[in-house]
Amino acid sequence: MTKTNPDLAALVSEAGERSAGTPVSSLFIGRWSSRAMTGEPIPDEILFALFEAARFAPSSYNSQPWRFAFARRGEPDFDKFFACLSEMNQVWAKQASALVLIASKAAFTPPGQKEQASSASASFDTGAAWASLAFQAALLGWTTRAMGGFDKERARVAARAAESLKLEAMIAIGRRGDASSLPADRQPLEKPNGRKAIADIVFAGGFPDDC
Repeated sequence: MTKTNPDLAALVSEAGERSAGTPVSSLFIGRWSSRAMTGEPIPDEILFALFEAARFAPSSYNSQPWRFAFARRGEPDFDKFFACLSEMNQVWAKQASALVLIASKAAFTPPGQKEQASSASASFDTGAAWASLAFQAALLGWTTRAMGGFDKERARVAARAAESLKLEAMIAIGRRGDASSLPADRQPLEKPNGRKAIADIVFAGGFPDDC
């Protein structure tokens, strides 16, 4: 009999009323994006395990277009990254253990060629890296939340990002905290979200007009 991974078992208990119509790993059901975080320091072995997981994500031509810039809470760079967030995200992101700016680079040199080309799937591939990072965090007992609400031009300056990089999202990483640490209007939101039914997203042979 296969033993249950204790980390996956913990994810099951956190998944609330989530369930899958067809059995899948608890990792996919139990991972969710928390707002409440404890603010405790994140060790190198945890933080870089997340980046390692992202490093092995699939990409077109193995171009690996993802790039990460990070700052830990308590460091000057954290304050610079934090200042780029929208006010709504700043309310809770101040308790993150680290903030990560994730970017994609479309330019790459295809195998066997000398001239650079532009990858049409750079953002798509970088999304795969973000998902890998998020799932690895969940396995290690940490939580992540990706945010699109940030000033990209300000973030470009803060992270010294070249114009060749497309800034995709800011990610907060931390230990999941108690919902009571959030403003009253955010506390009811601190739980796993539901998902659309398979019938709403999967179609045999082609897409219906109203999908």
